[in-house]
Amino acid sequence: MKFYIVDDDPAIPMMLRRILEQDANNSVIGVAANAQKAIADIMIQHVDIVLVDLLMPGMSGIELVEKLKHLHPDLRFIMISQVKDDELRAEAYQAGIEFFIDKPINLIEVKTVVEKVAQSIQMAAKLNAVQSLVGGIPTATPTVDPHQAQKAKILSILRFLGITSEAGSADILAITQIMIDQQLSFREIDFNVAYHIDDREKKIVFQRVRRAIKTGLTNLAHLCLDDMGDEIVVEYANTLYEYKNVRSEMLYLEGERSTRGKISLKRFFDGLVQEI
Repeated sequence: MKFYIVDDDPAIPMMLRRILEQDANNSVIGVAANAQKAIADIMIQHVDIVLVDLLMPGMSGIELVEKLKHLHPDLRFIMISQVKDDELRAEAYQAGIEFFIDKPINLIEVKTVVEKVAQSIQMAAKLNAVQSLVGGIPTATPTVDPHQAQKAKILSILRFLGITSEAGSADILAITQIMIDQQLSFREIDFNVAYHIDDREKKIVFQRVRRAIKTGLTNLAHLCLDDMGDEIVVEYANTLYEYKNVRSEMLYLEGERSTRGKISLKRFFDGLVQEI
């Protein structure tokens, strides 16, 4: 993995570089003390993961994440901070970060968090590979095994919703596969066991998934506004979101309602398995 570190304290990048490059597969390809230099560097380099300080002079870490996420949607972000403010942290997750690393830097925490983000990137890459492989092959073709056909169907739905590029799409694929393989409903999954994570990490996974599903709701509402008679649009609206929530999102987009449509993880995942 290729890392870029943004922190105005020169000791932090030095410490993180030593930890990250203990793994021969990792390399820190750039360091910046401010957001402007980071943007300039990252625009011309291939970076997988950006580690960014929350509080910096000028542009804050959250603002930097939002800007880079807009420029490079595939970038993954880990935020470094000694701030414990829940509202600021929630804002950072909303901006698109994957995890927090607390200051003072702890070697075990850095390695654990980086490993989880790297696994998420690898899962997303596999998802894209499967998408490329089966994109032009009908799922009924005998050369596609059942497991691959299921992934193809999941991907076709996520593609229809316009969320395959979202960070949470890899989690959606993995969770759906667990439900199919183990014949479980969403509420029956023990995420701590299935993902080998604690409750805090489970909350982060759910935040990523919620962001992706909310994006899907908005995209589906746009499709409904464009073509109310499309049977697939109406079917997904009912099965994945419950039509009243898609309708609420449509009214919000038209400026006729002040609140958006709601999502339910249970509804979405159970409906997704039903579609498959």
